[in-house]
Order: sequence, then structure tokens, then C-alpha cells
Amino acid sequence: MISIKGVHKSYQTGQNSLHVLKGIDLEIQQGEFVSIMGSSGSGKSTLLNILGILDNYDAGEYHLDNTLIQNMSEKKAARYRNDTLGFVFQSFNLISFKNAIENVALPLYYQGVKRKKRNAMALEYLAKFGLQDHGEHLPNQLSGGQKQRVAIARAIISKPKVILADEPTGALDTTSSYEVMEILKKINQEGITIIVVTHEHDIAEMTDKVIKLRDGIIEDIVINKKN
Repeated sequence: MISIKGVHKSYQTGQNSLHVLKGIDLEIQQGEFVSIMGSSGSGKSTLLNILGILDNYDAGEYHLDNTLIQNMSEKKAARYRNDTLGFVFQSFNLISFKNAIENVALPLYYQGVKRKKRNAMALEYLAKFGLQDHGEHLPNQLSGGQKQRVAIARAIISKPKVILADEPTGALDTTSSYEVMEILKKINQEGITIIVVTHEHDIAEMTDKVIKLRDGIIEDIVINKKN
């Protein structure tokens, strides 16, 4: 599903160049549940941005679902993201003036699905996560755990092949964090590849494989025992 070979990425900071990724080689198969760990500055956010087609890389190759992802126009990248990827963020990234149904339905809006159908589908997905009675609620009327469940429903409604989750439990208490990870596990069991960036060891241990980054290189890959 994901193949990265010799990927380098640098950023210009004034007169200096910061070499963030220093030759990443990585294979992630369809249906894997993977976490990426690393201290601040290790390159994990940069790697996730490249995987999500939110940033370009300088050298190497990145194939997603057998397609070379390289120097895409923003229009093509946006279309490919919407068709292939789902995103879950630490800060939820819900639209504050839209209710839960409208937030979940948003990817279908961009796919041209008519309002009545997309809202009905959104309510179905909310019901999967026990939120069928919260469809009319705005984000500020939801708890952190409920917001993240809305965000996950939004991420999967367009049936992506890969979900990229950036610190999805970072703003949650322990109970809500484990609930979110159990939801992601169930989604993964349906065959969707899931990649979680986290700094929490207990969260990483709930995935099948942990990729440890250090100073822009993969330091280690740990296979977890089946949970």
C-alpha cells in the first residue's frame, strides 16, 4: 500500500538548510496498523505530511497504492487525498459552526454527493460510534472523546484506503484515548490501513508495528504481540 525509498526532505530556515528526513525506507502493507514514534524534531510530522500528500519531498520515491506521488499539482493532490486518505488530528479540526452530521458529511460534499444522501450516510456513521443522538450538536457541545469519534467518522465516510492519525489521543483522557484506539482497531479489522503518530508508549503498543524515528532516520521497527 505504501512504499517509501530513500526519501529526503530539507527546509530552508533563513541562510541555513535543515535536513529533516535523511533517507527513509519504509514499506507498509495494506491492512497494517502502524504507529510512528519519535521525539520532537525526529521527523515524524514531516513524514506524516509527505504520506498525506500535504508536503513534497526532495529526493527518493513515494508510492501510494501503486501510484508514484511526486510533484502533484494542488488540485490533483487534493483529489487523490479525498479518494484515498482519511485524516484524524489531535485538535479534531471540526468546523465550529457545523453540527456533527455536517462535519462528518463534508468529504462527501467534495465528492459531489447530494445533501440528503450525504447527511443520511453521516448519521449512519455517527450511529456506529454511539453518537446517533448527537447529530445536531455543534462541536462545542461535545466532549473531547465525542469530538474525536466525529472526526473518525468523517475520516472513514468516504471509504479511504489509508487513515493517517496525528496524535489522535493527545488531547484526551486515558479512558477516551483507549476508546478511540479500540475504534481504530475495529476500522483496521475491516481492511483499512492505519498509521498513528504518537508519543505515548501505551498507545503505540496497541498497534501491530512501531516505527521509531530518530534524527531523520528509522532507528528501529518493533513488531508488537497481537493484542
